[in-house]
Amino acid sequence: MRKLLPKSLGGQLILLLLGALTISHLLGFLIFSDERRLAMRSVHHMELLERTAAMVRVLETTSPETREEILRAVGSPHLRYWISAETALTDANAEDIELWLADSLGRMLAGGDRPPVRAHITDDGWPGEFMGFHDSVHQGMMSHHGGDEKSGDDDDHGSGPRGLRRSDSGMGLTLSVPLIDGQWLNVATGFRAPRSGWAWPTVVSMALAALAILLVATLTVRRITRPLKALSNAAERLGRGEEVEPLVETGPAELQRTTAAFNAMRERLTRFVRDRTAMLAAISHDLRTPLTSLRLHAELVEEGETRDKLLAILEEMQRMTEATLAFAREEAAREETRPVDLSALVDSLCDDLAELGMEVSFAGAERAPLSCRSVGLKRALRNLIENAAAYGHRARIALEETPDGFAIHIDDDGPGIPEADHERVFGPFVRLEESRSRETGGIGIGMAIARSIVRAHGGDITLLNRPEGGLRATVRLPRDSGAS
Repeated sequence: MRKLLPKSLGGQLILLLLGALTISHLLGFLIFSDERRLAMRSVHHMELLERTAAMVRVLETTSPETREEILRAVGSPHLRYWISAETALTDANAEDIELWLADSLGRMLAGGDRPPVRAHITDDGWPGEFMGFHDSVHQGMMSHHGGDEKSGDDDDHGSGPRGLRRSDSGMGLTLSVPLIDGQWLNVATGFRAPRSGWAWPTVVSMALAALAILLVATLTVRRITRPLKALSNAAERLGRGEEVEPLVETGPAELQRTTAAFNAMRERLTRFVRDRTAMLAAISHDLRTPLTSLRLHAELVEEGETRDKLLAILEEMQRMTEATLAFAREEAAREETRPVDLSALVDSLCDDLAELGMEVSFAGAERAPLSCRSVGLKRALRNLIENAAAYGHRARIALEETPDGFAIHIDDDGPGIPEADHERVFGPFVRLEESRSRETGGIGIGMAIARSIVRAHGGDITLLNRPEGGLRATVRLPRDSGAS
């Protein structure tokens, strides 16, 4: 179920608004439906009372011989009148509404000394206890008028209640009114509650209201979430080391404060990285002069083992300084992100190294589109591949696509690296003497530079000793590693 729910803030807000709208419309529908039912019932009651009062006046002024014809003429499939010697209701006026109906009809018939009117209401359509009431009287009426008893339930216009078509829903009302001659006029009706004829207009109204709210909510939510999306993208780019312009502080007050805090953080981080890089470059540059001076003095030392050691140490320090200075310059240059074919980039790098005499092979996808800083990424991969070829005899590179990006595996056939040193090897100027010697020319900064560059792209480098022997370095890059 949760998989069907929207995950974005905008989708959840829109769903919440639509849910609230639907609930409010349903509640309104139920309330209005009940009020409408009560109103229709009240109108029906008053109409029946007025009609019954008029019928009483007519019957009391006509002869008994014509009464039955009048009752047959005014009857309908849902309304029947009949006259009896006794009241048809023995249990009546029990409820407030029944007492009110009886009193109202009694006031309409004011005048004369007559017993109180009786009323009885049922809520399930035509009151079943009267469906067979006075069968013998009804049959006598039908025989007297030449009617067919079998047709009583279908099209009977007799004065008895059997001619009434049963109403299976709604309400039923029975009145028993005393006439001045001592007889009782009984009235039975089955009133079907009105169907929701306005249901379709209501559904259309709800649909139109939902569409209107959906449109307004979509526009409003987009306006609110647009700064959040921009903030998310900027934070992702800043975390990858890209240059990010200050964000415009728009939207609600809370978002404006969040954006302002992000802009301040961006400024502090950028200044810190810039100052650190500048300091590193300055130190490396300033070391050139004393190193040159030391080299000149070492040249004056008499030839021998001491002189050779001094020159070797100075040469190593010189290379470390130059490497650090070159890295600082690259950081200061701030290469722009651009789309490249990662497969073509790795393939061309392997060709270049193979031309230099290294045993390198590559296998990968024909095309791997990726936005990145290609110069920096190429340098990181070059450091890793050169290490594999130099210390592991040969390098086999494989490129594969992963669900969230790409993975570059660099395998060698060397002795591997102890698992305890898998993280330490990425420290600056760290060399594992068991497998790396000073004569090979390494200064211990290549792995640190490689991981720094890859992490600046949002990825990482991991090491793993292969069961069959050798070391595997895996570079993982997210698909949008350089996307803005």
